[in-house]
Amino acid sequence: MACSKEEIERKRLAALQKRQEKLNNQQCLQNNYNKQSPSNTFSPINSSAGSVKPRAGSHIGFHPYGKPDNTKGLAENACIPITKVVTGTVYLISEDRFEVNPSEFSAPLINIFKTIPSKSYDINSKLWNFCIKDYQELMMKVSSLAPHVVLGPLPSYVLKILNEPVIDLNTVDLSPIEKTLRDKLLPFQEDGVRFGIARQGCCMIADDMGLGKTFQALAIASYYRHDWPLLIVTTSSMRETWQSKINELLPSIPMMNIAILSSSKDSQFVADKQTEIVIVSYKIAGMYTELLKDKKFGMIIVDESHHLKSRKARATAALTALSARAARRVLLSGTPALSRPAELYSQLALVAPRLLGAYTDYGKRYCAGKQTNFGWDMTGQSNLTELQIILQKRFLIRRTKEKVLTELEKKTRESVLLDHSLLQFTKEEAQGLSQMAKAFESTRSSEKHAALITYFSESAKVKIPAICKYVKQLLKETTSKFLVFAHHRNMIDAICNTLDEANTHYICIVGSTQSNTRAELVETFQHVLSCRVGVLSVTAAGSGLTLTAADLVLFAELHWNPGILTQAESRAHRLGRSGGVCVRYLLAGGTADDFMWPMLQDKLDVLNNVGLSGDTFENNTFTRQESKNSMAQYLSPRSSYNNENNYIPGTNIRKVALTEASKSHNASSLEDNTQTNNQTGCEMDSFMEHDDDDDLLADLDL
Repeated sequence: MACSKEEIERKRLAALQKRQEKLNNQQCLQNNYNKQSPSNTFSPINSSAGSVKPRAGSHIGFHPYGKPDNTKGLAENACIPITKVVTGTVYLISEDRFEVNPSEFSAPLINIFKTIPSKSYDINSKLWNFCIKDYQELMMKVSSLAPHVVLGPLPSYVLKILNEPVIDLNTVDLSPIEKTLRDKLLPFQEDGVRFGIARQGCCMIADDMGLGKTFQALAIASYYRHDWPLLIVTTSSMRETWQSKINELLPSIPMMNIAILSSSKDSQFVADKQTEIVIVSYKIAGMYTELLKDKKFGMIIVDESHHLKSRKARATAALTALSARAARRVLLSGTPALSRPAELYSQLALVAPRLLGAYTDYGKRYCAGKQTNFGWDMTGQSNLTELQIILQKRFLIRRTKEKVLTELEKKTRESVLLDHSLLQFTKEEAQGLSQMAKAFESTRSSEKHAALITYFSESAKVKIPAICKYVKQLLKETTSKFLVFAHHRNMIDAICNTLDEANTHYICIVGSTQSNTRAELVETFQHVLSCRVGVLSVTAAGSGLTLTAADLVLFAELHWNPGILTQAESRAHRLGRSGGVCVRYLLAGGTADDFMWPMLQDKLDVLNNVGLSGDTFENNTFTRQESKNSMAQYLSPRSSYNNENNYIPGTNIRKVALTEASKSHNASSLEDNTQTNNQTGCEMDSFMEHDDDDDLLADLDL
């Protein structure tokens, strides 16, 4: 296994220390011998006198005329103790200041700190921080302490981003944008367009879902129309939506100049020189990469870019090759990272190729990357404050609904504990779920996703009766429209059967629903008063749809990625909505919910630290379907663990993922009906950490 520079230096100094101790011991023996035998001392004699053999009885290792060695120099430096090598990390804590975190106390290092003009000592974190303009001076002075003190420098791309000139967005002229679209832009959308133009059409627009990212992307594309043809990559269900938006917002583009690539029969249309815009899905982009390369697109828009979270995905490789030839690249996503910082790398590499260097370098700095027997583990988090700074300064712009849509009422969340007596538990089924929970806890990280599939599927079966009763009660209690999100097909079918029995008009959108049919169903829900319910697959219909007619959003099942859930919530809570939206998560004790709910909260904490989410599930209002059994203490907002012992001083970077003690504390609050699942262990953070797991479970028709 390869060693780092610091490890090599530590090993070298350890060997040097052993050698010094050996020479010092020899010198001490010689001095003691000379004191005991004064006759053995020699007076200085001219070296030209020739060699003299040592007298009998003299020390064998001593020769007054031998070639000088380094023993004297080492002895003189013996006053400088050589113990461990003092290493340290340097990272940004703001746009204009950085902090140094040494591995241990070093007096010479502190003395250098005190000579820097912008020095500042944080009494709480007990760390020194400095102005970024003094960075080079500090590193030059610390280099004199090498090899005893070694500080890891700031990456070159961080310094490059910090030194880039700041462009006043108000000076960006939007007049080249087609007037029809320019007149429809809201003020905050104009700011997003100016941001993209100021970065030469290479950026990510990461606004909250429902804030008009499509408008902003097409406006940037219109500004750079001289660089077309334009490639738009989106999900298969959104291709027709993009086409209709282009017809509405950019009427100067003839309909015949817009091509949707869905099969080989469209190849000739795509290759036609008159075709200005090509719309393609992620899957098709991976299949027809060579055809798209020949088109030589000058601009690319990647919608829902979080689908590129896996570097190994075929679509990621295809778009990397295509973007290398495009001068402008705009990425759109309301949730760029669904659960961890590693998912950002592929997207950032599209925006600015070669800027961030290799994936391993990015992972070691921001994902607590470490080598294991199975390769690099990039599932962690580190230096999140610095990552947030470079994201906002160079790569993306993000606005939340609360900041830009003051007229949009807030979204409220509730956690609803289902009536345990309505859960489809037999004694054997309860024992089976308990065994699945134990199997999930005890399996290795690489096999946890397989154990989860079974556990998650069986949990859905158990929840069906309680979910159906809750829907029936809701139909009686309110006349408002609402959405119900679920994952498994048996859950979706059961909800639809319940609505059929109640003679309720509803729509249902799942993965197999055709794109043109989806648009019709959305129109029906939005404008037909008798249509009261939308039953939706959380993975197939959780993004790209506008269903603002709903006042309530229900989640019959959870999802392991919080970004998927927040995206689904925004189908109702988005631009064009009048009035507030209530979101309810229907949870059941003794099921996979026991593991997924606290895990979702932890993942949201990570995204919040990077500035990619402002959501939290901790402050949900807790209610019950019935009051017979309680998980109130478990599902209510957990006690904060953001204390100084859990975080690196002076930062919001967690020292460890989540300590065993804090996990056992959360688990101990379960009621008797969930005690079989209360030993979550330290492996909870690795729950569904494989990049391909989302795609694997999303494609299953369970």
